[in-house]
Amino acid sequence: MNGKIRAREVRVIGHEHKQLGVFPLNDALALARQHGVDLVEISPNAVPPVCRLIEIGKYRYELSKKEKETRKHQHASTVKEVQLSPRIDPHDLGIKVQHAINFLCEDMKVKVALKFRGREMAHTEVGFEVIKKFIAEIEPFGHPDFQPKLVGRAINLMLSPLPRNKRAKNPRGEDEGKEPAEDKTAPEKKSETHAKPHAPKVKIAVTEEPQSSGLQSPFANLDIK
Repeated sequence: MNGKIRAREVRVIGHEHKQLGVFPLNDALALARQHGVDLVEISPNAVPPVCRLIEIGKYRYELSKKEKETRKHQHASTVKEVQLSPRIDPHDLGIKVQHAINFLCEDMKVKVALKFRGREMAHTEVGFEVIKKFIAEIEPFGHPDFQPKLVGRAINLMLSPLPRNKRAKNPRGEDEGKEPAEDKTAPEKKSETHAKPHAPKVKIAVTEEPQSSGLQSPFANLDIK
């Protein structure tokens, strides 16, 4: 940037990415000062090196924004697979749906594969009904990239996450770490009910020894050596 550039001449890019031409370094620096901006080297390996007239703060902001977009696309390219069967139990189907929702809420794609075995191929409509239920459950979180297709002995489906501003919140993430108030007070009530039979109140009567009524103890005058 500015005086740290070591090239003798540079190719200068102005506002709105317009090329201004090749200038000696001193002329390019003077041009940057004239516009009240910085001369930033963006392609040092080019011949001649390419510099841009821009405020350094704005340039760094643009770089960070591009890096975020790149990471976002890399994360979105991650694909998780969920396998189903035509005779899947409703409880197991709910677990598979929740797994898919978790992946979609993390901006991941989900590949759904429903595989037929043996004679199940005679009733492929049952598999399509399962896929239809699956799509309906994840509708607030993602959408299918294409209609379910029967390829070989499996129905394949690809799901993409909805944009964050249109996507529902993950219900599992909201409920984690929360306990109902009744569970917290239940142990205390139990301890109170069990404390009564195990801790009975016992009255101890203390009696004082009667005073001497004139009778002497036979051991009173015993001399022990």
